[in-house]
Amino acid sequence: MAAATKTGAGGRALIARVAIPAWAVAWGALFAPACAQTADDEARRRDRIEALVGELRADYPDVKTIAAAALMGALASEPAAKDGFVLVDVRTDREREVSTLPGAISRDLFESRIAEFAGRTVVAYCTIGARSSSYARRMAGRGVEVLNLEGSVLAWTHLGGEFEDADGAATRRVHVSGRRWNLVARGYEAVW
Repeated sequence: MAAATKTGAGGRALIARVAIPAWAVAWGALFAPACAQTADDEARRRDRIEALVGELRADYPDVKTIAAAALMGALASEPAAKDGFVLVDVRTDREREVSTLPGAISRDLFESRIAEFAGRTVVAYCTIGARSSSYARRMAGRGVEVLNLEGSVLAWTHLGGEFEDADGAATRRVHVSGRRWNLVARGYEAVW
């Protein structure tokens, strides 16, 4: 409800409550400019991601994880370090067509060539980490150690991480599975 002020008889202010339809609120949020996101919005988004990561840790206590900052630091430490990691994007083809972490491969490609990746650190990711946690658990059942990227692509955006589109070009577009998961950092475009 929004309040509207109107002057009544005798100059007294009258306040009327006006119902704003839910569709109008949703459309306003959908088309709000990205630059309108404030520092408070950014902090709330990071807090929400951290809360979701905490829930996933509780749901998947047996799954080993790696923090986005730790992975980013390891990948940036030296060029040869990248060769020690295999990034596995467990999202759908449609999601991966929008963007992936640079050098990431699909789970199908990883599984079809699994022997080639022996001795490398395998890191799975999705939007927030639920699907990649489930994948890491399944792979552990097959004897393959897979780390889950905590906060996945959402956490990656809050560190200013790079993404590439299906053609390998740099992009700031990130598929987030739906409006509920629109927790990307300022400067990134959420797609669903």
